[in-house]
Amino acid sequence: MIETATAALRSRRTLELRYEDYVRVVEVHAVGWTKSGHSVMRVWQVRGGGGRNERPGWKLLKISEANEAVLTNDFADVPRRGYKRSDAALDRIICEL
Repeated sequence: MIETATAALRSRRTLELRYEDYVRVVEVHAVGWTKSGHSVMRVWQVRGGGGRNERPGWKLLKISEANEAVLTNDFADVPRRGYKRSDAALDRIICEL
C-alpha cells in the first residue's frame, strides 16, 4: 500500500481508501515512517470517513490500517493550505510534495 500512496502523491491523484470500515477519499501530501515504525501518510481528507460525518481536513493515517487503496482518476487539489514540508510527525519521509 505504500507504493499506491506514493503513486497517488507523485501523480497528484486522489486515493480512495477503505479505512476503519469506512471509505475515505484523500489527497496524499507526504508518505513515511513514524519514530515507532508505523508507515503513515499525511493526507487532506476530501470526503468520507466515519459515521459521524467527518469534516474534510488534515489526517495522519496509518497505512497498515487501510484495508484497500485505489488510485482514482480525479486530480488532487494540492498542496492544500496549511501544508508544511518536513512533517514533524514523520521520522523518515519516503516522499512528499
